[in-house]
Amino acid sequence: MCKKYIIIILFLLVIIFVTNSERSSGLYIDNGLDQTILHHISIKQKRKMEYNLLNILELPKKPRRIARKALLVKRSAPKFLLNIYKNVLSNEENKSFYDKYEDTEEFDISSYDINIIDQSDFIMTFGAHNPHSGNATKTNRGKRIWFDVSEVPQGEHIISAELRLYQSLGNIFDYNKTYTIALHRVAQIKNGRRIKHYINSANTTTNKEGWITLNISQGLEYWVNHPKENRGLFVAVHDVDYIGHILRPDDIGIVGVSGVPEKQPFMVGFFKHSGKQSKHNRLQRQKRDRQKKVGFSTINIPNNPYIGFNNPRKGNLCNMKTLYISFKDLQWHDWIIAPEGYDAFYCSGECNFPLNIYMNASNHAIVQTLVHLLKPNEVPKPCCVPTKLSPISVLYFLDDSNVVLKKYNNMVVNSCGCY
Repeated sequence: MCKKYIIIILFLLVIIFVTNSERSSGLYIDNGLDQTILHHISIKQKRKMEYNLLNILELPKKPRRIARKALLVKRSAPKFLLNIYKNVLSNEENKSFYDKYEDTEEFDISSYDINIIDQSDFIMTFGAHNPHSGNATKTNRGKRIWFDVSEVPQGEHIISAELRLYQSLGNIFDYNKTYTIALHRVAQIKNGRRIKHYINSANTTTNKEGWITLNISQGLEYWVNHPKENRGLFVAVHDVDYIGHILRPDDIGIVGVSGVPEKQPFMVGFFKHSGKQSKHNRLQRQKRDRQKKVGFSTINIPNNPYIGFNNPRKGNLCNMKTLYISFKDLQWHDWIIAPEGYDAFYCSGECNFPLNIYMNASNHAIVQTLVHLLKPNEVPKPCCVPTKLSPISVLYFLDDSNVVLKKYNNMVVNSCGCY
């Protein structure tokens, strides 16, 4: 009998958990009493809100659940973007986030990297794979690695692309000897021969330990424009003064695709919106248009008793109110690495005469207020709106191999005023 009751209780707990997770909107809103409370909505409203948030994130759908996310975050590519995320963040409140992860400072981001990052609208990393044709052969001792670049939006401007290789000391046979690492883009094979196009090279010494960075913008641009011809890179190592003898990269300590996850090779691309409408954006707009035709429009949060309810101590004046979006409550934490959520804020309140300095009113708003007093039925009062907005950066998995750090403009209200 006890076993039966235990099963019933467990069943009820599961129902409660599922119901709460479905109804949790991820919205935390100012209740007008200097408190921020969770706002519950229906399942239908939640789906609409998720749809609109995904549109803002420029994603056609939510990425599938990433299995073993905690392990994948420790791989070299996500760790690299986590390092960038840490350096571009200005919100000190999110600093505690990094306590969950280790070794985020190892990539030694230079001033040149910071300049590229500042120019970028989004940054994408690509995990390295072994191509189907295998690695080294008896006559060609280099290594081939391949990257899936199919998720790169068409028409976006590539600012830069880098291959990052980790070199460990390992069992080096010649200490402090200089070698050259040469990269080639692999073209199709003709008559049993592999055609290779030189991209870039860098020198290293056998006593070095750390990351080696090589620019491969030319390779990424070619693969994006000619996806069917993406056969990956050929990585060759030879003596700095003699190119006749090719070594395996691991002979000088270069970590390969099957090496330690934190030190596996990866590619990173830095992109900026070109201003041209990409294929992705066209599909997004077409999808939105179709959804609107069937009545799947933007979300409205109806009859919220807290929005517009003002703190009596402040009066019903235009000011900034709390609005927090929780990705964790939306169950998006299985693919979004950071942040767990963000403070969006919103503007609410009246713009009544006289407009004092605390209302941050424009000159036009002052004039409009005076005219409104003369003709209240013809000229409306000024509105309480954001006067300054700032961006947020979101770090997320597209799939098991590719990770994106993207900047979204005008996401956070910094100040409000009457306009």
